[in-house]
Amino acid sequence: MKKDSLRHIALGVDPRSEEAATLLMETVCGQTPSVYQNAQTGHMTLSVFIPVPKSAVTRFRRDLTQGWRRLAAAGLVHGTPEISLRLLPARDWNESWKRHFRPIDLGPRLLVRPSWSRRRPRRGQALIEIDPGLSFGTGQHATTRFCLEELVAHHRPDTHQSLLDAGTGSGILAIAAARLGYGPVEGFDFDPDCIRTAEENCRINRLEPAVKVHQADLTRLPARTRDRFDVVCANLIDDLLVEHRDRLAARVRPGGILILAGILNTQFDRVRHAYLSLRFEQTRKETNGEWTSGTFRAPSGRPGSA
Repeated sequence: MKKDSLRHIALGVDPRSEEAATLLMETVCGQTPSVYQNAQTGHMTLSVFIPVPKSAVTRFRRDLTQGWRRLAAAGLVHGTPEISLRLLPARDWNESWKRHFRPIDLGPRLLVRPSWSRRRPRRGQALIEIDPGLSFGTGQHATTRFCLEELVAHHRPDTHQSLLDAGTGSGILAIAAARLGYGPVEGFDFDPDCIRTAEENCRINRLEPAVKVHQADLTRLPARTRDRFDVVCANLIDDLLVEHRDRLAARVRPGGILILAGILNTQFDRVRHAYLSLRFEQTRKETNGEWTSGTFRAPSGRPGSA
């Protein structure tokens, strides 16, 4: 295979199957897929772009097909998936993002645009440029947009507010926070490709000194820490949010804000109760399609204390 080529692996699914299909693609392809939903039909397409030799195509198709059958037998997916594997020059990957990634206007405070857009910010509007590369996070997804809106809503001008972005992906939330005036700002992700993309986006926005990103695994972070933040964003799957709530809660300062997203509607109550048990207070909830996101305020005392 040519050095500058990628293989586009796509799975077309019923929206009810998204969560299980995402986990299937992560298992088979070793990468979290990007998700595109047709606004008219509701049909969803999960995609990854990875270098796969022609000899491996049959194996990938077989593993996806067999994995789907196992999920269907367990009642976790619906219908028959549309599986597509095709060779795609790297330049076409970039062009595909140009077709689907449009500037996002978040009111008078923030404009998010890709580097190829000529859209100019309005007076007083902070500007960030984000190219997703192989990482999640353009602001197009409802969960990312919720987090951006909450960063704008909770920022207090002329006040020092620190921020932690757990699962930073493309770095969009950390970069937006720094541009809005948060500081210090940190982000982490377990995927080294995400860290490389986030660092490049920090460079594009000239925010290398203001935003610190590093590779780390939430599941391995210390459950206790003195490093606490005024605002913590966690746009992660619900299992991580629930199973590692103590690790996330420990990083929110008393009275601070915890923004949780990436949660399917059917799982939100489970996540909500996990943080209510730590005496967090829910301050906002928003449902968009099959996703529900929420904002919580930490107790004034130590999270999790009686």
